[in-house]
Amino acid sequence: MIRLVPPRRAVLLAAALLSACAAAGTPVPATAPAQAQPAEPAGVFGTYLAGRFAQSETDTRAAADNLLDALRREPDQAELINRAFAAALLDGRPDALRLARRLPDNQAAALLLVGSEAVAGRWDRAEQRVRALPRQGPSQILQPLLLAWVQQGKGQTDAALATLRPLAESGRLRGIHALHLALIADVAGRPREAERAIRTALAETPEPSLRLLQLSAGILARSGREAEALRLMEALGRGLGDFAIAAGTDQARRAVIVQRGVVSAVEGIAEAHLALAAALRQQGAGEGALILARLSLRLRPSFAPALLLIAEAYGEERHPDTAHAVLEQVPASDPLARVAALRRAALLDRMDRVPEAEAAFRAIAAEVPNAPQPMARLGDLLRARNRFADAIAAYDAALERVGTPTAAEWPLLYARGIAHERAGAWPRAEADFKRALELSPEQPYVMNYLAYTWVEQGKDLPAARRMLERAVELRPNDGNIVDSLGWALFKMGDLPGAIRWLERAVELEPRNSVINDHLGDAYWAAGREREARFQWTRALGLEPEPGDLVKIEAKLRDGLPPSAMPTAQRTD
Repeated sequence: MIRLVPPRRAVLLAAALLSACAAAGTPVPATAPAQAQPAEPAGVFGTYLAGRFAQSETDTRAAADNLLDALRREPDQAELINRAFAAALLDGRPDALRLARRLPDNQAAALLLVGSEAVAGRWDRAEQRVRALPRQGPSQILQPLLLAWVQQGKGQTDAALATLRPLAESGRLRGIHALHLALIADVAGRPREAERAIRTALAETPEPSLRLLQLSAGILARSGREAEALRLMEALGRGLGDFAIAAGTDQARRAVIVQRGVVSAVEGIAEAHLALAAALRQQGAGEGALILARLSLRLRPSFAPALLLIAEAYGEERHPDTAHAVLEQVPASDPLARVAALRRAALLDRMDRVPEAEAAFRAIAAEVPNAPQPMARLGDLLRARNRFADAIAAYDAALERVGTPTAAEWPLLYARGIAHERAGAWPRAEADFKRALELSPEQPYVMNYLAYTWVEQGKDLPAARRMLERAVELRPNDGNIVDSLGWALFKMGDLPGAIRWLERAVELEPRNSVINDHLGDAYWAAGREREARFQWTRALGLEPEPGDLVKIEAKLRDGLPPSAMPTAQRTD
């Protein structure tokens, strides 16, 4: 989605959205005794605490069950009303609307009530609620968008366009305002104005999302620019990762441009909520994003982009089963259905249902014979389980579907290169890494993997050093890349440089066994034996690989063997 807010403001906006959803601290409901609580909380207080814990774990079902139960027993406790409303909204419960009417100062409740009026066709009351929204937090961004859509719902297209036109012509958020100006003009059957506005939205968005490209292609097609719309969808088919499968065939691309992305004012309001949800999610404000996505979904059930965002949030919060259930709600006819299928297969993998996941990826691959994504994701699954030969076969199949690789395919070559290296086929791995860099130069992770392997082989050390120095410039806070540079300097006999970079790597990745081990070797070679033994002891306690464990134990006993000393420091 379009980025709506700068990073520094995102958390503030999320906090504003949740204001009054949760007061500071954890007040005790009225029935709880004033004295210290027993070890096993009982009654309403125990239910309340269970709900709060579930909220902290993003277990929305348990949170809603417990907090709504506590509220039934303490119906007038202000904290419980706020908490129960937030939990009910996050879990998609109908109770949220009832509770929203009891929360006049809660922005999320106010937005929910605006949507409720819109769905019921009570546009005058919806407009009153929109105009009463506070001009701060998320409402500050949403208010002009919602007002324009409410005006469109009342049949006042000219007023709706007039509300957004000045904001689309100038201002920090002109891209999002131009998008909604285009959508309103499209709904109203004004293709030329829709085309002008969508071109502004695209120009203001350097990295357009899948949703923006879908909406733009449809508007361009309806304004007589079908060839341009198809080119836009073809560009989508070459990028955006898994989302590219939504435009992987000519049939899929034509289905997208024929289907109108927004057909009513209610759906326009849902689109506005989703856009802000995506922006908050990009900036790490997960709960605020989830609330807005739920608001969007209440207005537009089975809205695939909202379902994908919600599932992604659940997946990141260690609830893959809930995420999988959410994705099952994406209609099979939706252009994003295969994206959802890919995500479901990946979630099956995370739930250790590997045979089902493998079968799902192969089934999607059979349905879309020209799309590389299913076989690429299957390759990732197999590689993660050390089935390197099978992973290579999957990556080969994905690359066959690609044909001639472009810059967008560098991750696929990188992944296959890793599988080749782990399978002991270094010449093939090296060829894949070099090809990936030819297609997309200065990819720091490819540079790191290739150069580090050269260092370990004692091969092309000057070239490896230059490559790693550039990788560190590109990713200065990546401890693994910094470690690779330090290790290259160690191998080349530059102990002061090696120690400087390896110490920095340990600062960045203090719990990495390999990095601590490398620093120990550098200290020993520099004559700092006590510090070396400290680092090796630390590395030993950080779950090293079995082969590394034996080597570290030997070094703690006998010191660094002469054969492991850097070239310029060897004594044998």
